[in-house]
Amino acid sequence: MEGAVERVRPKMMTVTAIMAGLLPILWGTGTGAEVMSRIAAPMVGGMISSTVLTLAVIPAIYALLKFRRLS
Repeated sequence: MEGAVERVRPKMMTVTAIMAGLLPILWGTGTGAEVMSRIAAPMVGGMISSTVLTLAVIPAIYALLKFRRLS
């Protein structure tokens, strides 16, 4: 649990930096924008889902498993 708490800030900084780079590509309207937006869209979704999994789902599953072992 303590390791997950220590990883919140670095994970959020990384996700913020990547999203800041991907969102202009996703919303671009110039030459080749439709090709690049097809690449950026799954990456944005992957970053959002991996962040939710890393910071919420996996620690919750770990806590449930630990609680079951103790009782």
